[in-house]
Amino acid sequence: MKSFAEIRALAEARKGADFIAASAPERTDIPLTSLTDDRLLSEFSKRVFQAGFNWSVVENKWPGFETAFDGFAIGRNAMMSDEDLDRHLRDTSIVRHATKILSVRDNAIFLSDLARAHGSAAAYIGNWPPHDTVGLFALLKSRGARLGGTTGQYALRFMGYDNFILSRAVVAALNMAGVIDGAATSKSARASLQEAFNIWHEESGEAYATISRILAFSVPD
Repeated sequence: MKSFAEIRALAEARKGADFIAASAPERTDIPLTSLTDDRLLSEFSKRVFQAGFNWSVVENKWPGFETAFDGFAIGRNAMMSDEDLDRHLRDTSIVRHATKILSVRDNAIFLSDLARAHGSAAAYIGNWPPHDTVGLFALLKSRGARLGGTTGQYALRFMGYDNFILSRAVVAALNMAGVIDGAATSKSARASLQEAFNIWHEESGEAYATISRILAFSVPD
């Protein structure tokens, strides 16, 4: 397996050290653990609606989403009725996609279950150890709605969790670095790539998000 120093050198050879430094992932001053659970539902919902769609359209409409879904209140959305669904499907202030609308309800139930078990869904997810990020991804995929793949990963990043994102470029870099051979979907591949990120984190002292970004820059666009 390549060292992180070797990967950084490849990235800098392709993009330049100044570009790498200027492209560090944005960090939020608000820890995920301090968010209210309605903000988690809002962020998860935004990324679900943006998946496969124009991100800027969803972003521009987001105030309408906040109004339509009652500020993403967990209890209210967990009780979404057929009448609520029909109302949302007539609402031109949002993107009218039935299965994505229903994912708001399903993810409200998911977060409500976490809150009942752990006091706060935000605290539970925010305190998840980064050295087992793949375990958190598995939780989102198995118990959340439409949060598998990179959708949940981007939501976590935007909420301030220090995670890598398994984009096509990052997966290609993991193959190039000798960490995995092929896709990053199997349990064994996920275990291998998590171990690699942990090693690179210890080697470099860099955040997992930064390591992920540099990996993406180390391979052709």
